[in-house]
Amino acid sequence: MKTLLSLLREQMAQAMGAAFATPINPSAVELFPCAQKAFGHYQCNSALSLAKSLRLPPQEVARRIIAQLDTSLAEKVEIAGPGFINITLSSLFLSKELEQQKNDLLLGAAAPEEKKRIIVEFSSPNVAKELHIGHIRSTIIGDAIARLFEFLGHDVLRLNHVGDWGTQFGMLITYMKRFAPAVLRGEEETALEDLMRWYRAAKEEFDRDPEFKKRAQLEVVALQSGDEESLRCWKLLCRISRIGFQQIYDLLDVKIEERGESFYNPLLKKIVDAFESAGLVHLSDGAKCVSLEGFKNREGEALPMIIQKSDGGYNYATTDLAAFYHRIFVEKADRIVIVADVGQSLHFQMLVAAVEKIGWLDSQKVHFDHVGFGLVLGNDGKKFKTRSGNTEKLIDLLTQAIDHAGALIQERLPNAPLEERKMLERVLGIGAVKYADLASCRTKDYTFSYERMLRFEGNTATFLLYAYVRIQGIKRKAGCPLEERLLFPILVQHPTEIALALHIRRFGEIIDQVTQDLLMHKLADYLYELAETFHLFFRDCQVIGSPEEKSRLALADLTGRILHQGLLILGLRTVERM
Repeated sequence: MKTLLSLLREQMAQAMGAAFATPINPSAVELFPCAQKAFGHYQCNSALSLAKSLRLPPQEVARRIIAQLDTSLAEKVEIAGPGFINITLSSLFLSKELEQQKNDLLLGAAAPEEKKRIIVEFSSPNVAKELHIGHIRSTIIGDAIARLFEFLGHDVLRLNHVGDWGTQFGMLITYMKRFAPAVLRGEEETALEDLMRWYRAAKEEFDRDPEFKKRAQLEVVALQSGDEESLRCWKLLCRISRIGFQQIYDLLDVKIEERGESFYNPLLKKIVDAFESAGLVHLSDGAKCVSLEGFKNREGEALPMIIQKSDGGYNYATTDLAAFYHRIFVEKADRIVIVADVGQSLHFQMLVAAVEKIGWLDSQKVHFDHVGFGLVLGNDGKKFKTRSGNTEKLIDLLTQAIDHAGALIQERLPNAPLEERKMLERVLGIGAVKYADLASCRTKDYTFSYERMLRFEGNTATFLLYAYVRIQGIKRKAGCPLEERLLFPILVQHPTEIALALHIRRFGEIIDQVTQDLLMHKLADYLYELAETFHLFFRDCQVIGSPEEKSRLALADLTGRILHQGLLILGLRTVERM
């Protein structure tokens, strides 16, 4: 099904073509939703640009276009100002559009012309370190982006680019051989929290004791050389970390495939050799570097990309180049999306410049997005931390959100069965955390507040879930099964019915926009406005017992289905009562 915007652009293009006997590409039509409702539903500005080439007054161009426009779609078409065309869609046209939409598998979103291979990299924690508040945005935003493309039917690979290789493992294994040998031998169980404590102690020893540092470096060499004992210890550390990570992903209902930095280790020499063979490498103090035009350091000097250190070791950039190579030539990706904080923007800009320079990345064939995001702040406007000043553990943050939601559920549904209350507090608590993040523009910092995110008013998950619950209540009261409601014809007449119908039909437009800019807050804003518009409809239009009961039930049902689908894309579950 075409989006409403694309359908109207086609209609305007046909009218322009008929008026001036020249074909018009619909994508060239300047058509936008009206900024102010008083002017109508959509505004077309193409008459002003056409007037220059036609050498006619813009208002005359507008009149000729309107004369050719299909009158069945509009209740009112007016010329405003120097030649703007304001269009108010007819209730009959909107009713017919909703009839198609309610039977459409994508609920009015446009199916892609071709199924694409899309790789979304997100979360990306480090082994032997707990997920903390800094990982929450990458995880939540990345999951929502993956869900969006999956909804549209694309082939999506969700990748967790885990930091599971490097010097830190030499330090940790060396330390544990001395202080926790039974764990490394598999004779004692341990948890990620213990690994993190040992890692901090190992780092202190590494910085303080030259002998320990030497032994740790030798352990790294053994690991990278494939020493059987070192690899066994490393795999154990990864397994323990994986269990800790999975606890978070299960709570967040996030599915993701781990592919750590170690996966690309066999490719690293090949990557450096390829850049050398292409004549793109120069030496700087023994390190192999790639010069990239337009990148300078703070002193204004050329900023090269180091791809092999002077000691022969590889680094973060080498691994990411290998990952790019694998995703383009092995995975055959059509689009690569990496969700990482805005502080890494320069790194990804240089990375893209390097793979373009060597000829691996053709932006006409493979689209790359670095989805950057800002910080999570506390109420004091500073980086979110615990009261003790430490970085907040993600598991603690989520548990507290569930506890806050539990207190709210206990207050509103004190007699509900315990099992139901437990389910509701998890859905509401986790949903509130996710939605508060996604409803904020990801490129900016946002302030974390349990109190704000669990409010029943304003742009919160609670408000949206309440709208969905109200719709389910209406349907239960009506007692009509789904198969009957789908057969009820929709005919909108009341102004708030028309407003709701128009917003419902715009679902496809917002989905199309978000697939391009990956700004998930736009979908959140759409859903919030949908919930608000539905509440106005419910206030003004009686449903049960009215002459329009069947039509309004179908309208409410379609509203609920879009709310459910939109929240599902954002990673939120819905409930039947709250």
